[in-house]
Amino acid sequence: MRLTDPVSGRGAGPEHSFAAYGLPGEPGTDAFWAAARTPASVQADDGRWVTLFLWRGSPATIGFESWSEPVPLRRWGGTDCWYTEVPLPPRLRVSYRFLVDGTAHADPFNPAGAGGDRSVAATPDAPAQPHWPLIGPSDVLPLPRTRLRWTSERLGGRRTVRVHPAGGGGPVVLLLDGDDWLYLHPAVTAFDSAVAAGGMPPVTLVFLPVRDREAEYGCRPGLWEAVRDELLPLVAQTGLPADRDRLVVAGQSLGGLSALYAALEFPDLVSRVACQSASLWWTPGPPDTADPLGGPVGGALAARLREGPDLSGLRIAFDVGEHETRMLPHCEVVEALTERAGATVRVSRSASGHDRAGWRHALLRDVAWALG
Repeated sequence: MRLTDPVSGRGAGPEHSFAAYGLPGEPGTDAFWAAARTPASVQADDGRWVTLFLWRGSPATIGFESWSEPVPLRRWGGTDCWYTEVPLPPRLRVSYRFLVDGTAHADPFNPAGAGGDRSVAATPDAPAQPHWPLIGPSDVLPLPRTRLRWTSERLGGRRTVRVHPAGGGGPVVLLLDGDDWLYLHPAVTAFDSAVAAGGMPPVTLVFLPVRDREAEYGCRPGLWEAVRDELLPLVAQTGLPADRDRLVVAGQSLGGLSALYAALEFPDLVSRVACQSASLWWTPGPPDTADPLGGPVGGALAARLREGPDLSGLRIAFDVGEHETRMLPHCEVVEALTERAGATVRVSRSASGHDRAGWRHALLRDVAWALG
């Protein structure tokens, strides 16, 4: 992608340096690389943030998480410096990784990582995310000491479920896609920090891994029967505080769909939900791979809500990325129908696309709200 230099107006290329981004010196020199820190942004006249990304050594492409098509990098003259300048909209936090010969790499010049092979970029106007520390690609995230070997008769197979008592433990917070919150984003550290700061009461985190997202998170009863009859009794046996009467289910994307489904169909189990960018376009049957969001607005759960269930016992927080323009109609109709059915509803929008990096603050905030 070739853009105009946002400061000088000249074309991006060997005729100018990256001083506009706070990176003085000749690109490709040892002194330049020693000082290189990216992504770096300057604001263009149209309000977007033109953002510089650097890679050293070989041809590379940037892959963004659910936000844009891959962006190839250009070489700076005959040096080992590869770069691109990407226009990002205001208020965006996004995961990305460099793709080199089919292998993914984190950004070596960015201290904000998300697992070993991806990084997090944020525009200068993106809201802060209190309690989420900077994690580099080589850092090892803390894992809960308590782990359960769950052999499920209903779901089949075995899986390892980690359990962490944040602040000593309390109401159960079931984190769907639990491995992402264990190994990519440091939820253990973030929840500990939020509890210590008084932002939420002590909770017992249960990190639920998924084996087949389409099968388990579709609107089917099997997962929630297994959680009710198999998993939560195992959690109770750990000896940790685990108040299932105040169970909060937190899910994103298909996990958010499943969390709301559980509140509709298993109200005696699930009465508190934190739901980010839920796949509320979902309908039964094979998805339209060309346009999965092109079906009935609100999908299967909107149809179910129009049947008039009584949700007066439900507290549910909805959040969706403000850049997910095609998701918004699906979310808005389900949010309205859920409130009409008697639920206590909170609605917010995050500075993100469909990306866990943008949902992190909403996760903490909405779990705390769901607990009342």
